[in-house]
Amino acid sequence: MSTSDADGLLAEQLLRLTRRVHRIQKRHLERCGLGATPARSRLLRVLAQYDSPPSMAELARRLEVVPRAVTTLVDGLEANGTVRRVPDPDNRRVIRIELTDEGRHALKELRRARRAAAEEILAPLDPGQRDTLGELLTALIDSPGLPDDSDGSESRGRRRNKGDDRGGRGGGGADASGGGGAPPAPLSSGE
Repeated sequence: MSTSDADGLLAEQLLRLTRRVHRIQKRHLERCGLGATPARSRLLRVLAQYDSPPSMAELARRLEVVPRAVTTLVDGLEANGTVRRVPDPDNRRVIRIELTDEGRHALKELRRARRAAAEEILAPLDPGQRDTLGELLTALIDSPGLPDDSDGSESRGRRRNKGDDRGGRGGGGADASGGGGAPPAPLSSGE
């Protein structure tokens, strides 16, 4: 098999694994009964990384989506009580988004669902294989010149978010308390 054939096979395997991960994660999100879609879950994780409520425009840049997409996501999250819109104290034209107590609780449940999904996905691997996979993924994620993960998730080789309860490798987001330091810098690619 030539190098290009092997690379093509690897690319196909990565795409198949990604689709499987998304399906399993979606199933676990549905089981937690919060009505959270992967996109809403991602917005909650990103929102939890800010010390103070970000504007809709900041969220759009951070998520690398058009502002209208953030509006639609926030509408759904606000309807189920997990976020609220608050006025900017310095500019009445700017609306900021903050997590509610229900939103912080939802984040905890969503983290449990993500961990359960990860356990299911990794079940076929023994601890040594998991370590090897983690090292390989870290090498790919941390590769210089490649875009970073846009939801703030970090590989185990990087700084972990304050209050992060994932243990081990990176995964999703920051502390459910809403802390986690300054807002992450905008990145160059999305999920």
